[in-house]
Amino acid sequence: MEYRSLGRTGVKVSQLCLGTMMFGGRTDKIESIRIIDRSLEGGINFVDTANVYAGKESERIVGEALARDGKRKNTILATKVNFPQGDDVNARGISRRHIIEACDDSLQRLQTDWIDLYQLHRSNTEIPIDETLRALDDLIRAGKVRYIGSSMFPGWQMVESLWVAKELGLNRFVCEQPAYHMLDRTAEREVIPAAQSFGLAVIPWGPLCGGLLSGKYDRDQGDPEGRWQEGKDNFSREATDAAWEVLDLLREMAAEKGCSVSQLALAWNMAQPGVTAPIVGPRTFEQIEDNLGSVDVEMVQADFDSIDAILPPKSYAVRYYDKANATDFRPRHLRNII
Repeated sequence: MEYRSLGRTGVKVSQLCLGTMMFGGRTDKIESIRIIDRSLEGGINFVDTANVYAGKESERIVGEALARDGKRKNTILATKVNFPQGDDVNARGISRRHIIEACDDSLQRLQTDWIDLYQLHRSNTEIPIDETLRALDDLIRAGKVRYIGSSMFPGWQMVESLWVAKELGLNRFVCEQPAYHMLDRTAEREVIPAAQSFGLAVIPWGPLCGGLLSGKYDRDQGDPEGRWQEGKDNFSREATDAAWEVLDLLREMAAEKGCSVSQLALAWNMAQPGVTAPIVGPRTFEQIEDNLGSVDVEMVQADFDSIDAILPPKSYAVRYYDKANATDFRPRHLRNII
């Protein structure tokens, strides 16, 4: 396992981050804790969760798992805030009121005195960024949070946040968490270059495209329990012909290298310029075992060239990033057309 700097900080994180969205939902508590233990044993020291995952249960499970045997001390723990936490109209978003309340609630569920990385799960143009940054800065000064970051921020909002932090003398974001994988390279247009220019770590989520890059699906059939059915996932994101062409190529490359398709997809992600640590989101113990093996997969320039020939940089074969960020300016009757 390689360890990389978290942006401009002195903190070192593993080249894979353990995502915990499945924990407490499709993955029960016992299996979730097994996965956490195996991840730490395999060299992962970076764990990402959010207060919205599995109705807050993910944070509770992560907190319980890390509270045992001194695991918390050596783990870089990240969580996120934004999405609704109840029926109260103010129990959501990135206002000062909600951020401070949500942080205290997360600390309690996580059974910890501090959060290493507290991230805004989404941006919100209705709330001035200075209000949000002042609240986050107060949490850092209070010792409840060590570093702050963003998720799914467009390039201009990343730069705006850095400018406001500098103008007001506040702590700045140290990382950005975009949707980014081999089948959607939209983040390469502005987000990743902006992060590289300003020293932000890039922590991609969905590096396996919701399981499509696991290799368990093809044009005609796939895992009956998986997210992708008849060429679409559970959010109606559609796999184009180019996506299937990439998957056909990955199967050939994986067979030559003696690895799985998912390991190859993760190795590609880890090797991309600017990427710090893609977030894997295993549902089963077998999946984390497979994910851990990706650090041993060697990529050569010919591999990148072959993939680029089908799906060039900055392009996409699955409209993943924009749909995840609710970015769609086409007429409503055309929105299901890729």
